[in-house]
Order: sequence, then structure tokens, then C-alpha cells
Amino acid sequence: MRFLVSISRKDGLADPEGATTARALRDLGYHDVAEVHFGRTILVEVSGDDGANAQSRVEEMCRRLLANPVIEDYTIEALP
Repeated sequence: MRFLVSISRKDGLADPEGATTARALRDLGYHDVAEVHFGRTILVEVSGDDGANAQSRVEEMCRRLLANPVIEDYTIEALP
């Protein structure tokens, strides 16, 4: 089974990379850019047929390693 994990900074936390990129885009003439936010996506493949168990394992992976729960939020999407 395949899962797409999307990780982003929690609302209200500074995103220096996003702020720098937004400023650079405006400097390049893209004056309609209000904000840019960076995140990451991770594709996780888990063996087995039990979808609920596999998603539970990916949730555990996020809590333990893939995301920093203090500063990041994440979503998990099961892929076909």
C-alpha cells in the first residue's frame, strides 16, 4: 500500500525559506505573490493488505520520525 504524507509548518510559525522565496519572486516582478510556504511530501510504501493497519503504521512513523509535531502538521493520503 502506498501513502502520501504531506508535511507543513504549523500556522503562525515563521517560514524563513518561504519568506525569502516570496521576496525573491516579487523582486523578479511577480508582484501578485502574497506568501510562499514550503513543506515536503514523502511517499511511503507499506507491505500488507490491511489498509487500516498500514495507515496506522504510517501515522506512527510520522509521530516518531517523519514530522516534528512541535512545529509541523501532516496529512496522510492513501494512494491507489
